[in-house]
Amino acid sequence: MTFLSPERLWLLGVLPALAAVYVLLQLRRGRHAVRFTNLALLSQIAPRRPGWRRHVAAALFLIMITLMMIGFARPADSVKVPRDRATILVAIDVSLSMMARDVPPSRFDAAKAAAKNFIGELPGRFNVGVVAFAGSANLIAAPSADRGAAIASIDQLVLAKRTAIGEAVFTSLQAVRSFDAEASQDPPPAHIVLLSDGDNTTGRSVQEAVDASRAAHVPVSTIAFGTPYGTVDIEGETTSVSVNKETLRSLADSTEGKAYEAADADQLREVYANIGTSLGFKTEHRDVAARYTGIALLFALAAGGASLAWFSRLP
Repeated sequence: MTFLSPERLWLLGVLPALAAVYVLLQLRRGRHAVRFTNLALLSQIAPRRPGWRRHVAAALFLIMITLMMIGFARPADSVKVPRDRATILVAIDVSLSMMARDVPPSRFDAAKAAAKNFIGELPGRFNVGVVAFAGSANLIAAPSADRGAAIASIDQLVLAKRTAIGEAVFTSLQAVRSFDAEASQDPPPAHIVLLSDGDNTTGRSVQEAVDASRAAHVPVSTIAFGTPYGTVDIEGETTSVSVNKETLRSLADSTEGKAYEAADADQLREVYANIGTSLGFKTEHRDVAARYTGIALLFALAAGGASLAWFSRLP
């Protein structure tokens, strides 16, 4: 529990003093009782002593005071609050190596299907944009809540030469910084999901992309498409295009993202869960003083009811 006004807790120091005063009064009352030497006569003329019941109202009263003092210090609970501006950029590799069919029906088609499925399953509170990258990177769907526009942009993708993973990250970060009028000074919480077979052959380096992502506090999660045995036919020549999982894992690990493999359906489902918990909510401390005040009132009513029932008077 967190207290929004912890300096007010000093009032709790009064409670031991109140308890001590009560105990002293009870001891003094006991000493007065033993002054009567004829105990048999005393038992006849004095009303029956209430025993333990006489302490119940006092105990309930002290609990009530304790709860009210805690409430006065403004206790707060940690709660998860949805982030309305949370933004995800899906960056898709459209380089020629994605033609390889080692991931059926091809790396490219598998990546498009995974991206559309990912976008379709995201909660409505997320904004989503799409970046396509080959020799350069382009924002083909600006971040918004329009899932249809994002998915339609993926259907229009075409393959091109070379692979610029670093540029894909920089373009995604720029989309985050231009999300709305406040984004340049107060960027929305964001996450980049990059789908690729892993080789960076042009543009800025992966390390430069890592540095930029860390500076912007935007994690990059990667999904690797491909196997060590992929090949493509380019201009009549068969070229080996082995997946570079190490590059993608390094990018993810260095930016506090997660690295996944497209061949593992369970891992792909983890993407939604991990991003949803890390990006979709923020923790806030909310004042719950009213909760303690309400419980204190219940104890006050209990103390008053007990005193009226047993002694026909209020404490």
